[in-house]
Amino acid sequence: MSTTLLLERADGNLSIKTDQTKESLSVYTNGLDIALLTQNAKEGFRPYMHPVKDAKGKGNLTQFSPGHHKHQTGLYWGMTRVNGRDYFHNPSSDHWKRKAVNVIQEKGESVKWQTIYDMLDKDGKSQMTETQSWTMSMTKNKEIILDLEWEGLANKTITVSKYNYGGLFLRMPWKRGVSAETINSKGDKNQSGEGKSANWVDIGMQIENLDQYGRIVIYDHPNNAGYPNLWRIDGQFGIGPAISRKGTWSIENGKTKKFKHRFFDLFRRT
Repeated sequence: MSTTLLLERADGNLSIKTDQTKESLSVYTNGLDIALLTQNAKEGFRPYMHPVKDAKGKGNLTQFSPGHHKHQTGLYWGMTRVNGRDYFHNPSSDHWKRKAVNVIQEKGESVKWQTIYDMLDKDGKSQMTETQSWTMSMTKNKEIILDLEWEGLANKTITVSKYNYGGLFLRMPWKRGVSAETINSKGDKNQSGEGKSANWVDIGMQIENLDQYGRIVIYDHPNNAGYPNLWRIDGQFGIGPAISRKGTWSIENGKTKKFKHRFFDLFRRT
């Protein structure tokens, strides 16, 4: 998944700072004292990103565990039916176990890190190992690109059953009374895009401390199975490409499955 952050004050190299507990890391750029994003990687909790900031670092574009969807954790990956196990609604230690958090490149024109987690079966054994590999880099135009490659290694034969949502998911800070909108690549707006196939979905939302909508665009990737995938847009404006919505799929024991997405974050100034 690639994220482009258009930053007015992004005028230098990137750097990763790791929390003393080693359960989170944050990415900074010269000229902005606030972290662009924070990767959370607790030992017994599904990895997730929160907060992800707007271009000026004033507003949070993600939300952790809102009352209307307690299981939703900012920007994350969770599938709903993996050999009958639900990793979307269950982010805690009976489903997830951290194996490693690796900072591969700490600073420079690009930074790299990865999280590696075991997805546990009902007996507490790993049925699949999930690796999220991230690369963040800065262009000559001071745009910041964030790439994610998700990889699932099957430790037994894996069947991911058909379901209306699951996979990459974004929770922005919606609550009753907050103004929000979505539009997809085919022009479907708001709930008319629910369950529809699209190359991308653009979500805009009223964000505290911002005088205009914060916007995030998520793209499907042409190399992904099922491209362009069907999308989940829930009633509280949680969105994500639903990789299992078209049908059941599987991974043979010892094999891997990969997905990529593009995630474009833009504070719209017009």
